Amino acid sequence: MARKKVVRRKKVEPRSRGLSPREVASERAPAPIQSLAAQVEEDGASVLATYREPLAGHWQLFVAVPIDKVAPTPFQRDLSEAHLKRLTKRIDEVGRFLDPIIAVRRPDGTYWTPNGNHRLNALRELGAQTVVALLVPEERVAYQILALNTEKSHNLREKALEVIRMARDLAVFDDAPERDHELVFEEPAFLTLGLCYEKNGRFSGGTYQPVLKRLESFLPQKLPKAIEIREARAAQLMVLDEAVAAAVAGLKARGFESPYLKSFVVARINPIRFRPDAEADFDEVIGKMTAAAKKFDAGKVKADQIARSGGPPEAAE
Repeated sequence: MARKKVVRRKKVEPRSRGLSPREVASERAPAPIQSLAAQVEEDGASVLATYREPLAGHWQLFVAVPIDKVAPTPFQRDLSEAHLKRLTKRIDEVGRFLDPIIAVRRPDGTYWTPNGNHRLNALRELGAQTVVALLVPEERVAYQILALNTEKSHNLREKALEVIRMARDLAVFDDAPERDHELVFEEPAFLTLGLCYEKNGRFSGGTYQPVLKRLESFLPQKLPKAIEIREARAAQLMVLDEAVAAAVAGLKARGFESPYLKSFVVARINPIRFRPDAEADFDEVIGKMTAAAKKFDAGKVKADQIARSGGPPEAAE
């Protein structure tokens, strides 16, 4: 597989793009935005401002929404109770809600937030009745906004689950090929790993991610069919992981103890490890790795080989 060409981004001249402060606020909103503002008021919310965002001039609304009308998008990561507890405490100490969530309006008059679930729930914990939000008119932008979410850093498990949930949601109404959603999904391996994590929340995705980055690309099939292909690939990975786990058990039976045992086994059975430019087919490579894992001979492994091995520990992610 040919290496990806690195595209260097051209340096942008300072203050060469976007709107001036007066342009952000000066123009009268077009009819669709005025109609959206009217719908917001009918929902029992309030429009605090209508403006154009400063980078590309897209219209947005700044709104105050009844908190019971807002929910997280169903495809994003789950709440972190520890992060929620810290955030609730900090907001309460400051006594101000200074970071509006982002929201999109649903046809039924409810609102989704793709970026703000922890802040939303912190307000609920504090007994608030209203949340302020930047309302984006285009509902589909919710999928793209998740890539900007820095409220709490993702680990691999959270990111992979988020991406496969987005793919399923999009597949209901979007018949575009999977590869057309590259900017939203970010990495093709996330889709396959997300399915693995759904089957096993403690799946060692970090151990297999380097291999998958070599094997995976975004598929030309439409999303429903692409998800079927990913489900088959996830099933293959689960079989491989069972074989690798058995090999690790063999090493432990010989007295080897290391957080890198699984990574060690995967590296030993990886047929493309030392072939960076080789063509790599998913089914072929995973099949070879599974066969090699099943034949793995722990008796031929020496202690210094494991000591020299590196890679991510096999702990849950």
